[in-house]
Amino acid sequence: MPSSEDEKKKAMKAFKKRLKLTQLDDDSKLGRSPLTGSKSQIVSIQPPSGFGREIWEELADAGFLKRDGGGFYALIPGK
Repeated sequence: MPSSEDEKKKAMKAFKKRLKLTQLDDDSKLGRSPLTGSKSQIVSIQPPSGFGREIWEELADAGFLKRDGGGFYALIPGK
């Protein structure tokens, strides 16, 4: 059953928020110099569990997310 546009928007918002928090967590690790200016190497994550697998597949089919394998998805820039 296709998901509604509202569910897709909520899922994308949750995905972006989780990706941002994961990247910030990775950047704040001890042992990484704040002077080097290196960005986070994290580009794909497992999607939030509050939504079904079907919605992530629909978003990937629509071109908003990219499947990275193993249940991981990456955000496509500009979407």
